[in-house]
Amino acid sequence: MKKLFPYLFLSFTLFSFSQQKLWKGYFSYNEITDVCISPSKVYSSTKNSVFNKEVSSNILTTFTSVNDVKPDEITAVFQTSNKHTLIGNKNGLIILIKPDGSTLNKVDIITDVPVPPNSKRINDFYEFNGKVYVSTQYGISVIKLSNFEIESNFYIGSAGEFIDVLQTTIFNGEIFAATRTQGLKKATLSNPFLYDFSQWSVFNTSNWLSVVTFNNQLVAMNNDGFTYKFLGSTLQQFSNQVGAGLKLRTDNSYLTISNQWQILIYNQSFSLVSIVYQIPNFPDSFTCAITKNDKLYIGTSKNGLFETTVVNPTVFTNISPNGPIEDYAFKVTKTTNDLWLAHGKYDRTYTPDYKLQGISLFNKNNGWSKIPSTDVQGAVSLAVIAENPRNLNEVFVASGHSGMLKFTNKANAFLYNQTNFLETVQLPPPNQNFISVRINGMKYDKDGGLWITNALVDKGIKVLRSNNTWQSYNLSSVVQNPKGIHYGNIDIDKNSTKWVASYGRGVIAFNEKYNNKFIVINEENGNLPSNDVRCVAVDNKNQLWVGTFKGLRILNSVDRFLSENELSTTNIVIQEGDLAQELFYQQVIQDIKVDGSNNKWVSIADAGVFQVSPNGQTTLRRFTKENSPLPSNNVMDIDIDEVSGEVFFATDKGLVSYLGTSTRGDENLENVYAYPNPVRPGYTGTVKISGLMDKVNLKITDIEGNLVFETTSSGGTVEWDTTAFGKYKVASGVYMVFVTSSDAAETTVKKIMVVR
Repeated sequence: MKKLFPYLFLSFTLFSFSQQKLWKGYFSYNEITDVCISPSKVYSSTKNSVFNKEVSSNILTTFTSVNDVKPDEITAVFQTSNKHTLIGNKNGLIILIKPDGSTLNKVDIITDVPVPPNSKRINDFYEFNGKVYVSTQYGISVIKLSNFEIESNFYIGSAGEFIDVLQTTIFNGEIFAATRTQGLKKATLSNPFLYDFSQWSVFNTSNWLSVVTFNNQLVAMNNDGFTYKFLGSTLQQFSNQVGAGLKLRTDNSYLTISNQWQILIYNQSFSLVSIVYQIPNFPDSFTCAITKNDKLYIGTSKNGLFETTVVNPTVFTNISPNGPIEDYAFKVTKTTNDLWLAHGKYDRTYTPDYKLQGISLFNKNNGWSKIPSTDVQGAVSLAVIAENPRNLNEVFVASGHSGMLKFTNKANAFLYNQTNFLETVQLPPPNQNFISVRINGMKYDKDGGLWITNALVDKGIKVLRSNNTWQSYNLSSVVQNPKGIHYGNIDIDKNSTKWVASYGRGVIAFNEKYNNKFIVINEENGNLPSNDVRCVAVDNKNQLWVGTFKGLRILNSVDRFLSENELSTTNIVIQEGDLAQELFYQQVIQDIKVDGSNNKWVSIADAGVFQVSPNGQTTLRRFTKENSPLPSNNVMDIDIDEVSGEVFFATDKGLVSYLGTSTRGDENLENVYAYPNPVRPGYTGTVKISGLMDKVNLKITDIEGNLVFETTSSGGTVEWDTTAFGKYKVASGVYMVFVTSSDAAETTVKKIMVVR
């Protein structure tokens, strides 16, 4: 069973990357790739992170992109005798975590080993006499513990070619290597010419997966389903396996044999101590296992790392840090009280991957929970999420294949599909019975109606009214072949005009309140750079921002829809030195979100995220994997908490957020507050004054009334750098904050204490 346990988390695991603590990580620790031990800790890895458990205190510490561990894809983890953590990756990168928690990326294998980039996977680490032997897809690299530099590389194929080495060990003065295609190879460790392939011989020609030294005997796992110990060159079978063999591990007290569906533990006499076939209530395949201090640690493919006893393993405790279901974060939505994360997927053409997956939920008070895949009515490719603003207990989730789910109180899923108001794709024979209800976009209007797009049918725009009645709108007279249209997102402006992104048809604008008026904006008549529109966003100044597969366009006023029958967009030209160029020229724009200050957050395919000013003329920030805690440059979705200003970035390698300051303006000045307050010695960040109405006048003076700062707010938060108009840091003391609404009808005064 899975037990709740009071594990402690170090605070820096969530925030440590930035000195101003501007980033948070929301990573999954369920898909375990490797496990290892040190004298005091157990270490485990996922594809995108590493965590360890202090055995004596139960403290869990995580290492993610937020504290500068930014892997390609983790394939191996190892703790050295001098307390350094080595993280091996699929691309050959080795990330070194030092004892003080700082990190160093070792790129020697990536840059210096002359093999194709897709042949540098790190399979295993093995330490012996001050050196670490790195088993890789091309051979063996030897790292010196004294400086963590590569001392030599061994290419041990029969003709000196690169071969996949799965694991190495030292036994009786010889180094043994389990290779994927050329059997078990060996050489004399003291031989100074190990880099010469001719110095290596084949010890056994069979297909070996893993090799270790245990109780002064050589033990190896074979691809035939058995594990053997070697008596000289004679094989003695002592264990058979269930499922694909994975790896052998030993802590010198026990030998652990890991298979996909079975974990076996043997003592030093090679007597079977225990077998684990499954973890109760968690049907899952195994990925790795190891023992320490009579405890057994088992990694699974979907449910994290479990701890149990070596003898009589009946009670299993999940010790993975709490997190979402998986790191692949497709769509993220901040509702009033929770963060919803969908893990579905569809490609550029909106073809779904038919993946059945649950939904991850985060609440700041209760942490992570989930709606399991068994509770989503079989709906696959879950994506866009929308909260009912008139009933916060109702949340809708779109499926790229199965229709639309309605959750009440995060449960009780009800599925809208072809049997109740939605429509399925209509294919010709022999596929006429294929059922696929593709909902791609959802947005609530000010009247409480939920507008959706229903792809590949004539009536592609639908609305679920606040009285629970449906209405559909036919696009046959507006666009050619609506049964061939896929849709992106929807946004709705102050006039109730719906702006719909589409694949191949540009932007479709619609307003039922104006005699069902439609206007199509495309390459031919609307100056779009591409009819593949990936996203649309109406900003706070009633401009429409259009992100396409080949760049950005702006409609200067959504009001034009009411009086015109054709609409044309314009590009944004920015000045870079003496060169004028188009903003995001020919770039694939994946998402656009507008924050409380009318800045735009723009996700560019494989290029990270930009924050640009309200008019797009100034780039305020750019975040990439290289310069920020983004775990990937492929940001698929963005959402913003309008109350706190937190900006969420959903990537294919995890969810992170940036603690921005552009919040929505409040309706009054009752909730104005400043933080941090007091400002303590050594603090180098800014003071935020939040809870403001939009466009308030804000003045800060010292206690004697001398003005040190003045501004007009844009949104609900103002930052003060604790200087007097940017010239010098103010002295210790009490500073008064005077806030006046734009119509002078409301005022408030707050105090900030500064201690230098």
